[in-house]
Amino acid sequence: MAFWTQLGLLLWKNFTYRRRQTFQLLIEVAWPLFIFFILISVRLSYPPYEQHECHFPNKAMPSAGTLPWIQGIICNANNPCFRYPTPGESPGIVGNFNASIVSRLFSDARRLLLYSQQDTSIKDVQKVLGKLRKLGNSSGLDLKLRDFLVDNETFSDFLHHNVSMPSSAVEELLDAGVNLQQV
Repeated sequence: MAFWTQLGLLLWKNFTYRRRQTFQLLIEVAWPLFIFFILISVRLSYPPYEQHECHFPNKAMPSAGTLPWIQGIICNANNPCFRYPTPGESPGIVGNFNASIVSRLFSDARRLLLYSQQDTSIKDVQKVLGKLRKLGNSSGLDLKLRDFLVDNETFSDFLHHNVSMPSSAVEELLDAGVNLQQV
């Protein structure tokens, strides 16, 4: 049999079956329309909620280096959504942590270890380790949270604009003491 003959016979059989089963035909047509009208009524009674655009803090991938990757995981663990663009959204910027105290400490240690061919580097490493021990043992240091931030970091702007904290509360938070032994 040819294709068109088979198609014509199949359509004729389907039409004959539908004509004999009118109740089933009505159910097959009415059921999708009924569900569609339910969807329309729900949409009309609950209009869509418009939410502002979401800007997430940038997180470095593991290929950017271990330190930026871990800092991105720890510092953005709760994955907040901000109304305004974050500092790390511009292309080519891996993280906002490049000049933080931990990053500077690691870069200084790396610089010391890379230039270990010189005779004075062992003495420098011993000096750095001695200072770190002294820093760890001393609890009377007056370190504030502000000391750990770089001048161009916008932590206070985030708190003021996105969390809607008053500027006095932001200043109090930035002046909070940091105990290095607990850290």
